[in-house]
Amino acid sequence: MTPPMPRYVSEYYEALRGLEQQGARTEGALRVAFHTLLAEAGKSRGLTVLGEQTVQLANKKQIRFDGELKDQYKIRRGVWEAKDSGDDLDAEIARKIAAGYPTKNILFENTRRAVLIQNGERVLDVPMADRASLQRLLDAFLDYTEPLIEEFHRAVATFRQEIPQLAQGLTEIIAREKRENAKFLAALEGFLALCRASLNPQTSLAAVEDMLKQHLLTERIFRSVFNNPDFVRRNAIARELEKVVAALTSRSFSRPAFTARLDYFYRAIEETARTIDDYSEKQGFLHAVYEQFFQGYSTDTADTHGIVYTPAPIVRWMVASVEQVLQQEFSLSLNERGVQVLDPCVGTGTFILELLAQLSPSALAQKYAHELHCNEVLLLPYYIAAQNIEHEFFERTGEYHPFEGICFADTLDMGAHRQLNIFAPENTERIHRQEAAPIFVILGNPPYNVGQSNENDNNKNRAYPGVDKRIQQTYVKGSRATLNAQLYDMYVRFFRWATDRLHNGDGIVCFVSNNSFLHQFTFDGMRKELLKEFTRIYTLDLGGNIRKNPKLSGTTPD
Repeated sequence: MTPPMPRYVSEYYEALRGLEQQGARTEGALRVAFHTLLAEAGKSRGLTVLGEQTVQLANKKQIRFDGELKDQYKIRRGVWEAKDSGDDLDAEIARKIAAGYPTKNILFENTRRAVLIQNGERVLDVPMADRASLQRLLDAFLDYTEPLIEEFHRAVATFRQEIPQLAQGLTEIIAREKRENAKFLAALEGFLALCRASLNPQTSLAAVEDMLKQHLLTERIFRSVFNNPDFVRRNAIARELEKVVAALTSRSFSRPAFTARLDYFYRAIEETARTIDDYSEKQGFLHAVYEQFFQGYSTDTADTHGIVYTPAPIVRWMVASVEQVLQQEFSLSLNERGVQVLDPCVGTGTFILELLAQLSPSALAQKYAHELHCNEVLLLPYYIAAQNIEHEFFERTGEYHPFEGICFADTLDMGAHRQLNIFAPENTERIHRQEAAPIFVILGNPPYNVGQSNENDNNKNRAYPGVDKRIQQTYVKGSRATLNAQLYDMYVRFFRWATDRLHNGDGIVCFVSNNSFLHQFTFDGMRKELLKEFTRIYTLDLGGNIRKNPKLSGTTPD
């Protein structure tokens, strides 16, 4: 017996008929039906369809796909192109291929006929009115996997199993060297002093050892994926960690021999990265690798800091909105000299990258060198952000300059315990420079969580005496609520800090945040204070509240 057609195939034909009955005839009007079909068929395979994607080829030329398939690692698995039913499909295919469209796995269709090209060869040419042929086309398109990608998926699965064992092995080596290697212990304590000055005066030796392990296990990825062999020399913090690594390996520990167990994973990442021409796609790929690293290495870190990546359309809208409000309320622009911008929790650099993209060429050098600032408290995102931002500037200008606006620092602690640090004068100098800057715009996506999902996790966020005192003096003082623990949530702390940080009380704060402060009784004092402190408040409620749906934070698996 022939198996029944999946429901999404029947729904596609129904949707197509409905659109045609409404008079839809063009590609733009009809392609929504096929987009929905691909999305539904791809779900069970872990694939997502992204519509109207612009990518940059290796020759810097930009092309635009009607849709592309991506897997959970942000790797492109296929491309879809829709055409008008009256178009000469063969001529359109030839034109797109000549323009540089990839032919690894690309599907062309015009609602009447569909052609599937894989590895440069036509493998299917089917009438779309025939349901069995359409299903065969979908299966071939969605199930296609390059051997390289298949190997990468296998490597990721093995990596997640092995990373805890490797981390434990490093823990034992570090413990031994601390006992027996005075040079290593001195270098480690030097880096600890740096972290206590820049991040947290209570930073423990164990936390610094954790950073060292992360650096040892991932440094090659940053060099190879970004094609930046000078990464450890150019990055202020990587340079300091390499000094600790040099001391660690000064007696008997062999770095290459130890990480040899991960060679298969590094190679899989490097080979996959070489297939990605577009830098923004490479960023997405590296984000996915980074997430896999933490899922295998340290889920606690993701939980404490509420690690989340802001969707690009939201970032783009926020930066454009800041520009509009600057013009309307202050007769200023992001391009104007003196409008200094700070992202207090930069993550992997998304907001600064969008700012650079929207700045005019004439303003770019001044802003990059003097007027864009950001901080990051986690080592690996800090590495990624620095490389992303420096690469974006290089792409736009053709010149490499280190981005001196990024600090390895905890924003909520800045100014509270600053002291000269002899171990990383460059990072300390950047922190001092940022503290003195007259910041006019603060934007970003601060971490959300108020503590932890499980009291036994031993993973609570720490106190910030300066910011917490200000919350007590304002949001708590003006509240009628008796239970106010949520007023010390990280995102609330960032609102309080940002309001106080604006130069002379003038400027803009633009955050993605939890929405609980808009309606919940606990936040009545915060709402009163915001109304007093700001002349205009704009809110776009996207309906997100991680207390009701933890999956929204990006730290709870689907």
